[in-house]
Amino acid sequence: MKPRLPWSGRATRLAFPAAAALAVLALVLIPLACKRKAPVPRLLSVVEMSNSQAETQLLDGFYGLEAGAWRWTRRQFRVLLAAPPGAAQNGAWLRVRVTAPDALIAKLGDVTLSASLDGHPLPPETYSAAGSYTYARAVPAAFLQGQSATVDFSLDKVMPPSGRDIRELGIVVLSAGLQPE
Repeated sequence: MKPRLPWSGRATRLAFPAAAALAVLALVLIPLACKRKAPVPRLLSVVEMSNSQAETQLLDGFYGLEAGAWRWTRRQFRVLLAAPPGAAQNGAWLRVRVTAPDALIAKLGDVTLSASLDGHPLPPETYSAAGSYTYARAVPAAFLQGQSATVDFSLDKVMPPSGRDIRELGIVVLSAGLQPE
């Protein structure tokens, strides 16, 4: 007669595959549970074009970073901005630092920049001389009831693609932001 080992019974033979499956599952799931999740980037209320962490807020119409500080735009461009603290009660200022390049003004004359914040139009601004400008508009509190706002910009004229540059070129943007009232 064969000696009977304590772990050799029918119940043990059935339980062993289940225990092995649980052990394998634990080995797979434990490292996943221990991994640190990447921090979600905080939405900024002021986006400097040079800030690579804010690139996800440049929704459309911006070309790549140039000279480590600025970006050309297309005719239409869009940016997502966090509402600054207190904006839902006090409003804010939309400030966009731009440059109207010599080539743009020489070729097209006056260029008008229009903006709307979440569909609410803001007064346009016309640039008739080359140079640096700040497009600044008061934004009423009623427009800033959410945690963020999308600002759509539009130019009435842009330089068409020419030569080796196949981009349509609008204005140069250095920063865009919503700042407390």
